[in-house]
Order: sequence, then C-alpha cells, then structure tokens
Amino acid sequence: MKPTVFHPEATMEMVDAARFYEERVEGLGEDFLAEVVAAEQAVQTSPNLWPPFRLGSRRYLLHRFPYSMVYWDLPDHIWILAIAHASRRPLYWKSRVGK
Repeated sequence: MKPTVFHPEATMEMVDAARFYEERVEGLGEDFLAEVVAAEQAVQTSPNLWPPFRLGSRRYLLHRFPYSMVYWDLPDHIWILAIAHASRRPLYWKSRVGK
C-alpha cells in the first residue's frame, strides 16, 4: 500500500469543509473527515480502480458528501491534489499540478 501525501491546499479544503459541517450539525464534521479517511484508504488500496479524470489525475467521489478526492498515482506515493466540492469551478486545482 502506497503512502498518501496531501497538497497543503487539499488539507485546508478538508479542514474547512469539516469545520463548515461541524458548525451546521454537531458530529457532521467528524463524519466528513471519516469519509475522507475512507476515501484515502480506498485509493491507497486500489489507486487505479477509479477512472482517469483530468490532467493525468483520478477522482474518487465521496459517498455522503458532495466532494471528490482528486489524486495522482505516482510511483512511490499517492499525491492528493484536492478535496474538491462538486459546485466549484472545474479544474480550479490545476495550478497545484506543478507544486
């Protein structure tokens, strides 16, 4: 199983979303984080299971929340580019590709 590395902005997106949900309903932020952890584990176990997305990435759609995990499967690790909300403009994260 490959390790995952989160882009710093992907980490911020995850934390901001968890905070948002927790402010709405107690415990919902924790549920969101648990869903992200489940996505991370699924991607670690079978990174090529999800179809190619854009710019060489792949995308795992979270089940309970309108978010996706956008990642690259690299030789030595999985690089998580974004925890992207479904309503955001497409490819907003593309500037992270070279970072």
